[in-house]
Amino acid sequence: MSQGIFERFKVIDTDTHLTEPPDVWTDRVSSKWGDAVPHIKRVDGRDIWFIGDETVGGPGYTAMAGFDGSWPDSPKGYDDIPASSYDAKQRIEHMDREGIWAQVLYPNLGGFGAQGFLRLKDPVLMLECVRAYNDFLIDWTSADRNRLIPVAAMPFWDVDACVKEVERAAATGHPAVLACSRPQEFGQPLLADRHWDPFWAAAEANGMSISFHIGGGDISEIVNDAAKMGSRANYARFSSQIFMQNIHCVSDLIFGGVCHRYPELKFVSVESGVGWISAYLEAADWQFVNSEVRKEHPEYELLPSEYFRRQIYGCFWFEEKGIGPALELYPDNIMWETDYPHPTCQHPGLTGGWAVHPREYADRALADVPEATLQKVMHDTPAAIYGLQ
Repeated sequence: MSQGIFERFKVIDTDTHLTEPPDVWTDRVSSKWGDAVPHIKRVDGRDIWFIGDETVGGPGYTAMAGFDGSWPDSPKGYDDIPASSYDAKQRIEHMDREGIWAQVLYPNLGGFGAQGFLRLKDPVLMLECVRAYNDFLIDWTSADRNRLIPVAAMPFWDVDACVKEVERAAATGHPAVLACSRPQEFGQPLLADRHWDPFWAAAEANGMSISFHIGGGDISEIVNDAAKMGSRANYARFSSQIFMQNIHCVSDLIFGGVCHRYPELKFVSVESGVGWISAYLEAADWQFVNSEVRKEHPEYELLPSEYFRRQIYGCFWFEEKGIGPALELYPDNIMWETDYPHPTCQHPGLTGGWAVHPREYADRALADVPEATLQKVMHDTPAAIYGLQ
């Protein structure tokens, strides 16, 4: 029997989440802030995050790998979720069992674009908590710096503070930063605005890629069933729509000239899937040419698809039927992920659900992909972006 994909390649999982332990901020932020910092309380048998007196979720809602149920049902807390979601040594053991060489790490409580820190309200405390999280990441990934890859959060509400945090994060070992994909929803300029140029320049100068994770905008819809369709239907509706938000992000980067001005900067669209890439870029090229964009921007030497091919990347974990065209057209721009341990991650749990172990998915979904393309997707492309072997 021939070897499976996980036996043939040193696979890199480009999107996983770290369930923040209870002491991330209480141990690292000045005690003068008291209960204003994120902290855990047990309420009616459930572990809940609090900022002051406000509840802001809990670990059981985001670490559901292996749980036989679906949102709004969830494990109650740290005792009921996989230890690999919050313990670094357990994470490595989980990776060994699954045959995964390295994983890139994203947050939960701070938000998928760091918007969660806005709940702290005080700009000084907000920045201190961002820095505390980034320092925690370096501590956590020290269990094996070659296999656990930290992505630094950014204080996007203050572009000058972003520049300083990029430089500080680079110095402490972060190879990438997490940017807010929809800053306009929080009173900040669009990504296409020149306001962000100092941030792009700092990341490029420090050789750091920039990640845009889905859910980097307002995600209140995920629990706000305005249409009264039912909590599960609403969750599935929003969770499938949210992938498309990153089209707006990519279009801002291309048509706003960010890719043109910062040609060495790498951008990653995280957890957004990749089936839409070929369709969107075909539309973007068509509109670019027929709208005569170069009359306004003669400096844009490339088509949108060419800018994408040069410096933008996407990640997939659920697709089977739609992945072929994207891999054929953009074999150098696509990476694999699991979204572990999120509710619909690539991990078995729900009885009757479609999730499977990652190696089973890869061997089935990628069976017809050429070996050279697999080498790029499963290892070489993310290894180059994150500085791995």
